[in-house]
Amino acid sequence: MTTVLEAPKRQSKSAQMKKYGFFPGCVAKESCKELFTSTMLLAERLGIELVELTAASCCGASVLNDTNKDVARVLNARTYAQAEALGLDDVITICSTCTGHMRAANKELLEDEARMGQANAILGKFGAKYEGNVVVRHLLWLLIDDIGLDKLKSMVVRPLNGLKVAPFYGCHIIRPESVNGWESSRNPHSLEDIITAIGGEAIDYAGKTRCCGFHIQLEKDGTAADMVGQNMRMAKDQGAEAVLTPCPLCHLALDGYQADSAARWGRTDLPTFHLPQLVALALGVDPSLLGMNKHIIGPGLVLQEHDLAPAHVA
Repeated sequence: MTTVLEAPKRQSKSAQMKKYGFFPGCVAKESCKELFTSTMLLAERLGIELVELTAASCCGASVLNDTNKDVARVLNARTYAQAEALGLDDVITICSTCTGHMRAANKELLEDEARMGQANAILGKFGAKYEGNVVVRHLLWLLIDDIGLDKLKSMVVRPLNGLKVAPFYGCHIIRPESVNGWESSRNPHSLEDIITAIGGEAIDYAGKTRCCGFHIQLEKDGTAADMVGQNMRMAKDQGAEAVLTPCPLCHLALDGYQADSAARWGRTDLPTFHLPQLVALALGVDPSLLGMNKHIIGPGLVLQEHDLAPAHVA
């Protein structure tokens, strides 16, 4: 059994017809269905196949991990076993929280034989076993490592025409580095690289690596709105016209709380894009298929100003 967590894959490789296990997570199948749809449309453009692990359960997120980490670990091992049974060694996520929790669970399984044994003893009752061959990665990492920035740039048919986009990393895709370790948590640049590759202008601002406030909203709703307002004000003051995030939870917070934060931080009205929405748009997917009309702060006007969408797009 492998006892050391496999490092995230950094080498460039062809993704033509490559199959990946796909773990969309809960939010992309319920609250942000446009994220799921946009991801599948983007995969078609990239020439890759995302094999959804339809029998997978929730990653456990903060709630279950705080209550019973053993149960959360076994649930994730069950997901990895499903991928292995399909001959897949990559599990791709589109949620930063899922990425962080799933990678942490995998690290614990691979580095501790007792935990792996505990998980497999339970999985064995259902005829399953996790061999330890799966690597959990985010779609953002796939775009850069497997597709490559040069290739991505060559595939652009609808460049963003200088749209000023503020990247918002949030917490779980960059921290802790001991679990993710794909790029610096203090000075990440992957989202900026993507924005530039598809023809936008990446805006630098202090709030890009701060918390969105999502996980505190049920306890202190006003605090969550205040955190969003401060981050968006910093982005707006640097000239941002829109925001790009790799996390649906960040998207829900940033899109939903800007109005509530206006009393203190002023109106910002920055439309927030899911990562696959903006990339798919640049690669030529019809904007009307990307679910942007579901957003609270509609991006239609900003897109029209840059000749990226017709007038009927919300």
